[in-house]
Amino acid sequence: MCMGGGTLWFPVLSDFYPHGAVADKYGVLRSDGVSERALFVIDKKGIIRYIDVHDINTRPRLEVLVGELEKLKK
Repeated sequence: MCMGGGTLWFPVLSDFYPHGAVADKYGVLRSDGVSERALFVIDKKGIIRYIDVHDINTRPRLEVLVGELEKLKK
């Protein structure tokens, strides 16, 4: 997976089709059909370890996400 020319070391989900199905299940789909910008860190057992929800126009801090992903390695 690539983002900005770099390689990501973790899988990323894009909720494209059916539109909003995953966002709806995770409670971040707004009534106007747009989702909030949400990060969910899920471990290999399927347990949600971190949730960070922002307005779609607010970009979350990458450093925080990296820190949460690093915790999974321990």
